Amino acid sequence: MNRTNYDFAFVGGDMRQVYMVNDLIQRKYSVIVYGLEDSILDTTCGKANTLAEAISLGLTIIAPIPVTKDGVYINSRQPDSNLSIDELCQLLTPSNRLYGGCLTERMKEHCDKNGIFYDDLMENEEITLFNTIATAEGTIAEAIINSTTNLHGSNCLIIGYGKCAKTLAYKLKPLCGSVDITARSSLALSQASTASFGTVELSQLDQVIGNYDYIFNTVPAMILPKAILIHTKEDVTIIDIATNPGGVDFSFAKEINRNAKLCLGLPGKYAPESSAVFLNNYILSNFRK
Repeated sequence: MNRTNYDFAFVGGDMRQVYMVNDLIQRKYSVIVYGLEDSILDTTCGKANTLAEAISLGLTIIAPIPVTKDGVYINSRQPDSNLSIDELCQLLTPSNRLYGGCLTERMKEHCDKNGIFYDDLMENEEITLFNTIATAEGTIAEAIINSTTNLHGSNCLIIGYGKCAKTLAYKLKPLCGSVDITARSSLALSQASTASFGTVELSQLDQVIGNYDYIFNTVPAMILPKAILIHTKEDVTIIDIATNPGGVDFSFAKEINRNAKLCLGLPGKYAPESSAVFLNNYILSNFRK
């Protein structure tokens, strides 16, 4: 390596991290990567041979969003057996600053105990709200790609009314014939009604589920089991964006030939460049505070 230290070290990640690297290099920062590769990755970035090398040479460590899917290994476009949460924790020192999304409790506890700065990006309101835009647009893209019918004039149901669901609802409204919301919370249903969306009591879902051409689930719980799926339209399109394993009985959906798909990591798939610039702006502004 030609440098003693790099401004940033990226460990793992998806296309958002690829674009973050390129953007930072354009801004004249030095970057080293490990477990991150793509044909468009700026060739002037440093390439570490090991995770230990990346951490020792990087001042600010950028982990993926989310940092892990299984709680053991760091998410990566280049899976590597030593890209593990445990090894990352062992290598971090108080001279490092750690940024990532959905950091595990193990990581937070280790950083707290050893005086290591960390910032869980997905606990930042500004970032999570921006993230809903890419998620909503990606959800709509998946619905169009995975269906043989138009969204125009269709009846759509959104399950849940959290941040992602709200943004999705507003973006679907001008496209669909109608957009209804179902949720556990009576307050959420009141908010949806106030925003001029139709509402459905979750307890009555099995009675009305057959009215919908598109169903979007945002709730990380079994919301669409066999007893409800059996009442859906034969040509329904179900897009589930809840945390893995989602809220749909996918095996039963396949058994009865329902078109249901779990769609994760949509910002990294559909809007990596926009997300990258936003994340870099946040991280760099955080340095200046």
